[in-house]
Amino acid sequence: MKAFYTNDNGLLEVSKWTPNCWINIENPSEAEKKYLLEELQIPEAFYNDIEDIDERPRIEIEDGWTLIIMRVPIKSNDIKLPFQTIPLGVIFRGDICVTITFYKTEIIHDFMLYSRRKNIQVKDNFDWVLRLLLSSSVWYLKYLKQINQKIRLAEDNLEKSIKNEELQALLQIEKCLVFFITSLKANDVLFHRVKNLRAHKTSYDPDLLEDVEIELSQAQDTANIYSNILTGMMDAYASVISNNMNDIMKQMTSISIILVIPTLIASVYGMNVPNGLEESKYGIWIILFISFLLSAFGVYMFKRKRWF
Repeated sequence: MKAFYTNDNGLLEVSKWTPNCWINIENPSEAEKKYLLEELQIPEAFYNDIEDIDERPRIEIEDGWTLIIMRVPIKSNDIKLPFQTIPLGVIFRGDICVTITFYKTEIIHDFMLYSRRKNIQVKDNFDWVLRLLLSSSVWYLKYLKQINQKIRLAEDNLEKSIKNEELQALLQIEKCLVFFITSLKANDVLFHRVKNLRAHKTSYDPDLLEDVEIELSQAQDTANIYSNILTGMMDAYASVISNNMNDIMKQMTSISIILVIPTLIASVYGMNVPNGLEESKYGIWIILFISFLLSAFGVYMFKRKRWF
């Protein structure tokens, strides 16, 4: 999907390209790829780099074109990975500025509405990159709140019964947090590289730089906190499962020992040798009484040691 936006008291969508307007392309088709590579003459290597789902944030310059890749969060339809991060590329040269992503995101539309509401004026392409970093950090925090809700729900379910489904849900959430933490660290490195560019160092809005730094730091701290909480929770439940298994094995062992006592006595008196009770009409009752007495003593001893 291709859209054009002008920077006039916020981002306003227009029907065609004009100089210094912003071109946003999400999940590009073959026609849009042709438009980028042939009409705008964007380097094909830049396009292919953005298409790579594992591409790391960085800055690259080629033939006068500047490529800046950052990683932004999205909500996925994959049940095994409900949240993940994707590369978003900003390519610009002169009066051409294009953002490309191969997945549908909520960040661009949200930023467009926010810019209209706040009458934001984007000064240049690097100012645009900083504002995208700020918006992505805000969305990281939004998704982290949803992840925290999923952690609480899984915790409530585990308190009722420890099942594989609940543990797998925690593992999925942990995987999402790993993606978030890794991407946020890479975005933070990218931010400091952009911030320290000599050619643009004096033109940055100091308030914008401070906002981006604060939001990035808060998103990283929040993701790390949730990850530590989740790790501690999973370790605790692993200990609970191990302890429950030990209790079950201890109880099964105690029951086996109790059942061995009458089996041993019956085996001894069942031998085809003289034992003093083979002629007694009360022999079976004596053996049963002895077996019951010894088994009851064994139960008493295990109860005393709290094995039952």
